[in-house]
Amino acid sequence: MATLKILGAGPVKRGVTRLASEFEKKTGHRVTVEFVGAPNVSERVLKDEAVDVAVVPQAAMDDFEKQGKVVAGTRGMMGRSRMGVVVKKGAAAPDISTPDAFKKAMLAAGAVVVNVASSGVYMVKLLEKLGIGDATKDRVLKLPDTVKVMEHVAGAPAGAIGAGQLAEISELVEKGVAITLVAPLPDAIQNVTAYQAAVATASREQEAARELARFLAAPGAKAIFAATGID
Repeated sequence: MATLKILGAGPVKRGVTRLASEFEKKTGHRVTVEFVGAPNVSERVLKDEAVDVAVVPQAAMDDFEKQGKVVAGTRGMMGRSRMGVVVKKGAAAPDISTPDAFKKAMLAAGAVVVNVASSGVYMVKLLEKLGIGDATKDRVLKLPDTVKVMEHVAGAPAGAIGAGQLAEISELVEKGVAITLVAPLPDAIQNVTAYQAAVATASREQEAARELARFLAAPGAKAIFAATGID
């Protein structure tokens, strides 16, 4: 039996971890799962680290394929992640049901807390696109990751608003972080990130890795991802 390694990024971690456990039981192969920041995944895959299956946003996977770092024909879609807004548990939830309402909520926020990864970058650009970048820039707080964002909002004054991926928000609420999901971003300004799995060309267990990549993207995996906030 093979020992396989999944190296991934993003809010699909919980679904991938659960599926890896199921795959082990089904096949007898051993699977380790490591999730780090997307830039770190890209750096390591591009350096031909001995990874068997890479799990990254579609744009990163496009880059891997162009550079010959994933095996042609092994890419599979696992699901899509969307963004939402949170407030401190017990705080009044602002109306963000439309782009205009979202804009007003951001202008009224005591702080807009985001991470330095893709979702945070999107939020900063969105504020600029909506014409309130200058008005909010002194209140935008950038923290290293979503965990730090949500923990800060949980401990901050009631006027703070945080943003992040719905799947990560859901996980942290389950873990007891004192935040409340206000709502997903309105469809017109939503940021959808598609996540894919593929066999890395550096894999030393190509056949088993192909089986694992297919398992992660199989129709039966959708319900597991959906339960973690990935649609």
